[in-house]
Amino acid sequence: MAETPNDASTLNDERARRLADRAALYAAGKNPYPEHSDVENHVADIEAAYADLEAGADTTDVVKIGGRAVAKRGQGKIVFVVLRDPTGDIQLFCRINDMPAEAWELLSELDLGDIIGAEGVVVRTKRGQLSVAPTKLTLLSKAVRPLPEKFHGLSDKETRYRQRYVDLIVNADVRETFAKRSRIVSAFRRYMEDNGYMEVETPILQTIQGGATAKPFITHFNALNQENYLRIATELHLKRLLVGGYERVFELGRIFRNEGMDLTHNPEFTTMEAYRAYSDLEGMKELAEGVIKAANAAVNDSEQIEYQGQTIDLSGTWPSRPMTEIVSEVMGRELTLDTPIDELRAAAAECGIEVKPEWGAGKLIAEIYDEKGEESIVNPTFVCDYPVEVSPLAKRHEDDPRLTHRFELVIAGHEYANAFSELNDPVDQAERFAKQMEEKAGGDDEAMEYDEDYVRALEYGMPPAGGIGIGIDRVVMLLTNQASIRDVLLFPHMKPERGSANGAAAARAAERDAEQTAGVSIAENKIPTIDYDKVAVEPLFEDMVDFDTFSKSDFRAVKVKACEAVPKSKKLLQFTLDDGSGADRVILSGIHMYYEPEDLVGRTLIAITNLPPRKMMGIDSCGMIISAVHNEGDEERLNVLIVDDAIPAGAKLY
Repeated sequence: MAETPNDASTLNDERARRLADRAALYAAGKNPYPEHSDVENHVADIEAAYADLEAGADTTDVVKIGGRAVAKRGQGKIVFVVLRDPTGDIQLFCRINDMPAEAWELLSELDLGDIIGAEGVVVRTKRGQLSVAPTKLTLLSKAVRPLPEKFHGLSDKETRYRQRYVDLIVNADVRETFAKRSRIVSAFRRYMEDNGYMEVETPILQTIQGGATAKPFITHFNALNQENYLRIATELHLKRLLVGGYERVFELGRIFRNEGMDLTHNPEFTTMEAYRAYSDLEGMKELAEGVIKAANAAVNDSEQIEYQGQTIDLSGTWPSRPMTEIVSEVMGRELTLDTPIDELRAAAAECGIEVKPEWGAGKLIAEIYDEKGEESIVNPTFVCDYPVEVSPLAKRHEDDPRLTHRFELVIAGHEYANAFSELNDPVDQAERFAKQMEEKAGGDDEAMEYDEDYVRALEYGMPPAGGIGIGIDRVVMLLTNQASIRDVLLFPHMKPERGSANGAAAARAAERDAEQTAGVSIAENKIPTIDYDKVAVEPLFEDMVDFDTFSKSDFRAVKVKACEAVPKSKKLLQFTLDDGSGADRVILSGIHMYYEPEDLVGRTLIAITNLPPRKMMGIDSCGMIISAVHNEGDEERLNVLIVDDAIPAGAKLY
């Protein structure tokens, strides 16, 4: 629950009181954070061992448990405390005659959230509640911040992500989701090892951007005075190991792509990539199906699972379908690589796709599939026969070089795996790298770079092989029925809290201060204006507008909840906005030339919110982001209006 001013005041008063209690403990010679503890047992084990203990029965069996006090009631000679450890909750049945005076005094000082140790016998109360009757109670860690209020809990999404530690304390379902994530990752490893794959580790810092088409993070390697990328894929290093003689290798690791955030994308995420010599695309289908079914078995009792209101059937052998078949189905007519190019362009335009003149048939088919075909798939399906234009590392079909041996595994409208019969012809690979470099020179900052060492490795000979990458975070989302990737990441990336400046943010702020001191102009806009003598501002309108007409335009402060690049456009960003109404508002704006999506997440902008929706790239844009526009020479330049974050969402401009 987000804090209101009154909440904050109450929190500060409670925190101050607890800090005073902590100081009093030290003053009395008591350490509220002792080094040693005697915890030997866990709640789940006690419940299992004494499941048959009858109501009203006592035992002489002594247990030593530790955990957080999450509830307390009672007075007089009996007090009940609920203690929570990682395996569950159990009641402490505290009786004055069983406990020394110091331990009984601790009960009166105990705050919810304190971590305590309890030693006592196992009993079941007359009401049937399994309990521990303490003979010893020890304060192990004093909590100076109170837990969220019992009945409202911690529900605000941003607070939950930012303070995941509190989220885990109070929300059992969140703890269970991440326990399942651990079991899923373990199941992946067990399956791979049981099938003869060796786990390896490859560099995160890389000098060449390769293995995927994505925008990288760039960092500086001080010791070598060298710019490096954080890896966008593990592919090229893993395939070097096939050249070196290993037949089956895999890596479970973090990947970094400097792109937008939405429900299924985070700039830092986990993948498993695997490569198998003397295999092919069919071998990778067996691997994908097998490992995901094994992961599901680790957390679910059935192969019929529910995901966001849909029933997904993971059973049986998963079907394979050519991309053109799916495109033809969703468009209601046959479309193939042999369809006349003008007809394919018209079909793409029907889907709201901004068609570029250089696109060939394969690219157009792929764009239509991305826009309309993928979302039509519910049950696991291997989408095959990708055009070579969108598969720079895949091996071509022998009977049709326009197609590649590649599939994507799609479930519930989302991609979960990407696999290839790997390209091992060094000449073909070199030519494709050269083509990627041409595209990079043309302004595509996601295109791969020419990796001479990888081509050299292929020249020594790489056996025919199948390769696959599986998105672990998305698999966890699917198998735990979570709608957002942030709900399966323990610590998702967040914009810094207002007023905080630490770590990388503080370092960058210091850098900017130094630059400003040196007279360097800094602007958030990717293309900063330096020479104001070149700036031309449009003259003021001479025509007047009456006040009633103007006042119909509803200008509002809006908070950017999410922002991502529209895949089919180099100009458009798609904003998910909080406009104060309680419902998300989607607005598309052509400002990607000037701003990266991640730079705008969490910012407060100005938008007109009562314009009629209009289709942009097939998406309803419900309003308009307000920017300041000027000209520099023949170039029109744009600066989005970013206002003080203290202005609440929905505040109206007058």
